[in-house]
Amino acid sequence: MKRFDVSVVGELNSDMILYGLPQTLEPEREHLAADFSMTLGSSSAIFAHNLALLGSRVGFTSAIGDDPLGKFCVGRLRESGVDVSEVKVLAGKATGVTVILPLAKQRRILTYLGTTLDLQFAHLDLNYLRSASHFHLSSFFLLRALRPRIPELFSQMKESGLTTSLDTNDDPEDLWADDVKSALKSVDIFLPNEREACKLARTADVQSALDVLSELVPIVVVKCGPEGAIARRGKDQFRAPCMPVEPVDTVGAGDSFNAGFLHKFILRANLEACLEYGNAVAALSTTRAGGTEALRDRRHRESFLQTSVSRSKGGSP
Repeated sequence: MKRFDVSVVGELNSDMILYGLPQTLEPEREHLAADFSMTLGSSSAIFAHNLALLGSRVGFTSAIGDDPLGKFCVGRLRESGVDVSEVKVLAGKATGVTVILPLAKQRRILTYLGTTLDLQFAHLDLNYLRSASHFHLSSFFLLRALRPRIPELFSQMKESGLTTSLDTNDDPEDLWADDVKSALKSVDIFLPNEREACKLARTADVQSALDVLSELVPIVVVKCGPEGAIARRGKDQFRAPCMPVEPVDTVGAGDSFNAGFLHKFILRANLEACLEYGNAVAALSTTRAGGTEALRDRRHRESFLQTSVSRSKGGSP
């Protein structure tokens, strides 16, 4: 038996979220927030944290600074059951942080990358990564020191017999360079949202993007927010509606979807079941502030997911 179900490489930082802000932020004015939350942030870490709480065995590789924020992030991962023995502490460096400002139906996201910029191929223990059945990487464009060798990393994982997945997340430079496609040659499951899919495929609509991307990757899963999610495998396409829920906070919903989808995938569920569970976990994540707090509440997590499974089977909640 493999040591882990999933090994993860990616960034690690905290999220600081200010709620109840005025709709317009005027220059040189002091604006007051009604509430504040500091939670585990970063796509890779939210994914790993929530995947572990769903019951998967997860090993995590990243880099932090020797500072309170880094210790906070590692502590949250460790509490969820994630193995953090390969998180490197870089002396003299600072852990990154993301400040999130929810404004009406949109949000402003400001990130200081910190040690995300410093994670290098030399920091990776390839045998540790190979000790899983599946390999996942998030935030392709933020891992700037590692980025030139990410295609090689995926190739090595595939050659070692692992299934693989990638969520690029956004490209802050909005260039969507072709080195992503080099990585996709060794990716089994690509997990973009609508905008990311269209940007990478250079199309104006999701369906056209699916046509392009399905020529590059065996399974393409596009997260469509309130419209649910779509999966394409060859000529076969599946859609699952989102779970009905009144969201408190949508931060980390896409990463939580990834966790739910891949948790079922490694259990060999069919694509429709993976989509439905991904949507359920994404919906769950929106019921608390931040991307991880809803799943940290065991009673709430189990009750919500049990109700969601019952609904998907046509039963009463």
